[in-house]
Amino acid sequence: MTCTVLASWNDGAAKRAVIEFVTSAVTPGEGFVEIADRIAAFDNDGTLWSEQPLPPQFDFVFRKWGEEVAADHSLAAVQPYKALVEKDNAFFARVEAQDPEVIETLLAAFSRSWAGTTPAEFDAQVRVWLETVRQPKFDVPYVELVYAPMLELIEYLKDNDFRVFVCSGGGRDFMRVFAEETWGIYKENVIGTAADYHYLNGSIVRAEHGLGGLDIGPGKPEHIFATTGRLPVFAGGNADVDIEMLETATFALLVNHDDDEREFAYTSNAEKLVERAKERGWTMVYNIPLRSRGTSGEMSLGE
Repeated sequence: MTCTVLASWNDGAAKRAVIEFVTSAVTPGEGFVEIADRIAAFDNDGTLWSEQPLPPQFDFVFRKWGEEVAADHSLAAVQPYKALVEKDNAFFARVEAQDPEVIETLLAAFSRSWAGTTPAEFDAQVRVWLETVRQPKFDVPYVELVYAPMLELIEYLKDNDFRVFVCSGGGRDFMRVFAEETWGIYKENVIGTAADYHYLNGSIVRAEHGLGGLDIGPGKPEHIFATTGRLPVFAGGNADVDIEMLETATFALLVNHDDDEREFAYTSNAEKLVERAKERGWTMVYNIPLRSRGTSGEMSLGE
């Protein structure tokens, strides 16, 4: 360990807690964790990159659905196309809250939109979006809006033989497109809400139904265990749908958004998580610099 560990973090309680846990995990003694059990899992939206005004994947998806409605006007009477056409803010608030009932309608439409496509075809569409669409507040590609301190944390954990996974309610295959170049995390370590696949005429193609249910709430530890055969010892999240994942971990990290100047300030859909964090003594961090905005900001434990 050197002074460059978690370089953009404040030298405060949060940084010390992380380093003390990792040091204990790799040092023979009471807190030692076998290498095979060193699993770390992080939510994506709001934990690894900015999720406002809506999670970035929705920008990608809504553009596709806008094209479909223009081609077939009858879709405008069906959710979620109807909400998109009518600019139904109440519907989108439920999307932001990751309301399972609303998310199910999104997944059904998502499955229809890309059913029968190959992974290469889907990846190519995501890459066009990544390279051409810019986030409205910061006027940069969405993939640039990752949090510098969290990238440092991922590297720190990997340097100490942790296997790092992303476990998000977002689309697994969407995140896999940029996971390796953005987070330094292999595709197979990305867990998310996913489509099923079929082998057809020599190719792998997307099916019209999902695989394994929604990756939110209890679905997160369920999917982590299904993928790894283990539960995480280190977990990070920022919303109520991350509670169950953080509860399974020995060390839980809560990202709390309070900086409207450098990113966004909001508490919606995280109230229960904040209360649980206070009850259980989980580590909370604030003041998150975005990678595209430089790494001179700080990440610190809230008072």
